[in-house]
Amino acid sequence: METKKKALGKGLEQLFSNSVIDFNNFEQNIVEENANNVTEIDIKDIRSNPYQPRKTFDEESLQELAKSIKEYGLLQPIIVKKSIKGYELVAGERRTKAAKIAGLEKIPAIIKEFTDQEMMELALLENIQREDLNPIDEAVSINNIIKLRGYTQEEFAEKMGKSRAYITNILGLLRLPEDVKKLVENKSISASHARVLSKLDDDEKISSLAKKIITEDISVRDLEKIASNEELPKKNKIKNENNYRLYENLANEKLNTKVRITKNKMEIYFKGTKELEELFEKLDIKIEDE
Repeated sequence: METKKKALGKGLEQLFSNSVIDFNNFEQNIVEENANNVTEIDIKDIRSNPYQPRKTFDEESLQELAKSIKEYGLLQPIIVKKSIKGYELVAGERRTKAAKIAGLEKIPAIIKEFTDQEMMELALLENIQREDLNPIDEAVSINNIIKLRGYTQEEFAEKMGKSRAYITNILGLLRLPEDVKKLVENKSISASHARVLSKLDDDEKISSLAKKIITEDISVRDLEKIASNEELPKKNKIKNENNYRLYENLANEKLNTKVRITKNKMEIYFKGTKELEELFEKLDIKIEDE
């Protein structure tokens, strides 16, 4: 059993050590390596990964998948972990939900051992790389992986094959008021609208503008014009000299690493000489050769 755990852990570390993270390939490898170990389990005994941050699933997409399952069956097994009562999903929640809609009582599955940390990381990765994920759930997943793995936004962007600007913009959505996040989740306003709103620094005005987007059918371009109004406070504007959080946020964005500011002290975190050299370049500090 210990050998199995080590092998899985090595596989997970290899997944994260790759220059580009690809959850689909990781899942496919597990399926191929365990092709002879697929078992049928009761669908009623399966519950969601407890670390699953995803809250919403596209109902129309689920119905389409359920129709396909009724016609052709479930073509790829799900991956689960045995728990005290039944099983916890590791990969395949959308397939499981669709199978329930299709009326299946049993579902093909591969049972593997995973630690709580692995369960959390795999749930987040699966979410990030699913096309039908709403922007808020994607932002939550990205933010959690960055914290768990200690990545900078730039490092994570490279591993996910996305631009740094994309990661910065998507994470900015987490600063939106809760009522506006709900509007993004249910597609009442677009992610593009939400990104513009996330640059503003007044929750009441953000919520008011979000409602106007819906009632007055405001385009993204028009919203950008409204948001550029000098009277609307922006997120990157420092208004209170004693509010260190504002300074920390600005420094984090500029240096792309963790920065902590307390009274009369600023701490900049880095990993290794290479990252230190990159920080010096960003600060425009040149090291003279001896």
